[in-house]
Amino acid sequence: MSDRIFATVWLAFCAAVAWLAWQIDAPFSYEPIGPRAYPLLLTGIMAASAAWLLVKPDREPDWPRGALRVKAFLLLAGFLAYAMLFEWLGFPLATVLATVVIGRLFDGGWRESAIAGVVLGGGLWYFFDKLLDVTLPLGRLWALA
Repeated sequence: MSDRIFATVWLAFCAAVAWLAWQIDAPFSYEPIGPRAYPLLLTGIMAASAAWLLVKPDREPDWPRGALRVKAFLLLAGFLAYAMLFEWLGFPLATVLATVVIGRLFDGGWRESAIAGVVLGGGLWYFFDKLLDVTLPLGRLWALA
């Protein structure tokens, strides 16, 4: 039953995010597909997954307990912090910090998590911004300097 409750709440969330994403309107077209395509695509995938969970729930779901529950909440808090800091810190630095936090939550070493963060933050920024011409923010923090 808890799977169906979660799926219903998540479908409502997806509907709200899709409505917000549909409101995005760029005054000029700076990308071939426009700024609303990415959030709508992600919302569609999440909604399809939630619908599948609603139709075919687990017979006996096993929710996280103890330390795993704490890690799940810390992971959620990390993603929320990433979303909040994304525009201010910029994509590369916010991605580095999020990768380090997630790496440490999954018992990765400091060095390995930092290397992965730098590679992901810099590599993905270069891939999207330079190769695909999808503008990602460098952050307001750097505009102050």
